[in-house]
Amino acid sequence: MKRFLPFLIILSVLGVALGSAWYLKRSSSAGPKPSSVNAPAPAAPALLAPGADPPHIMGAADAPVTLEEFGDFECPPCGQFHPILKKMQEEFGDKLRVVFREYPIVQVHQHALSAASAAEAAGLQGKFWEMHHLLYDNQKTWHEQFDVRQTFEGFAKQIGIDVERFKRDLNGDVVARRITEDGKRARSLNVGGTPTVFMNGREMEFPIIINEDKFRDAIKNEIKSAKR
Repeated sequence: MKRFLPFLIILSVLGVALGSAWYLKRSSSAGPKPSSVNAPAPAAPALLAPGADPPHIMGAADAPVTLEEFGDFECPPCGQFHPILKKMQEEFGDKLRVVFREYPIVQVHQHALSAASAAEAAGLQGKFWEMHHLLYDNQKTWHEQFDVRQTFEGFAKQIGIDVERFKRDLNGDVVARRITEDGKRARSLNVGGTPTVFMNGREMEFPIIINEDKFRDAIKNEIKSAKR
């Protein structure tokens, strides 16, 4: 029972934050929609929750544009957003700073919490972003599996971390606390689904972030504004 306590804590906090969930499926003509939650938006709190500390950040501290993403590794629209964001990072270089926050939609994605835990466990060995990329790049494969443990352990081996420590950390208090703290931050920002992206503190509309051209233009405009 003690072994599963961290997971019960995460599920409890996320359950309060997310409420009753459903997955917004898309038809071939309707276009993609974010993984979402059916919960009334809470009143804006006086102070924003800080999230896991330290956060996972890629990019220069003085970048004119900071993107804070709340993502779920099993969410298909998040998987679609991933290569677009990588391309923007390549194009804009040190002008773009990316922060990733865990927001597994546990009610509709059976492996979302396991994937978030895998990323955080890898992060404890300095390889968060390597695991982050593998999880998204291979999402369609592991999403369909009944048991993802061997797959994630294989990813851990692939990125060169201590697999036995990784397996211990998956169910550890540190990983549980980091996911929980990111969930609290998501709730304090009224995040309603994934992917949700904030650009310099302002939430972006979902259709923009999965449209490469519009997303690029939004970043360019933000960089221009920062120069004024």
